[in-house]
Amino acid sequence: MDAWYQARLFRWQLRWLTMNRQFVYFALTGGLAACVNFFSRILLSVWLPYSSAIIVAYLFGMATAFVLNKLLVFRDANNALHHQVFWFCIVNLAAVLQTLVVSLLLVDIVFPKLGFHWHAETVAHGIGVLVPVMTSFLGHKHLTFRTR
Repeated sequence: MDAWYQARLFRWQLRWLTMNRQFVYFALTGGLAACVNFFSRILLSVWLPYSSAIIVAYLFGMATAFVLNKLLVFRDANNALHHQVFWFCIVNLAAVLQTLVVSLLLVDIVFPKLGFHWHAETVAHGIGVLVPVMTSFLGHKHLTFRTR
């Protein structure tokens, strides 16, 4: 191998490792934010009606995800905070829509055609939640917490 090829390969490997580590951190912070959402809803239900507790808990989870991503995952972001907040909301709105579309397609069309009925809504929602993980990561990397 010549030096040019080795240098190019090394840069690619370094970029791949960095991207994978960043993605793992993204997934872990997202999991932690989901836990904040889930458990805060339980606590909030002591004082709030169920539906209100769900909404407030979702906002707690979103705030947790934003802070953790900003501090731990996308530390090199240099765009303005108000742009980060705006794009964070847009990327998460897109993720919710992806989750909804995938979940509904599975439970209303795909699963019935396959004869799949075992906890169909739960399984469909689980798959629906997983679908936007990569698109959310890319959206947050290139829009929310971008570097110039």
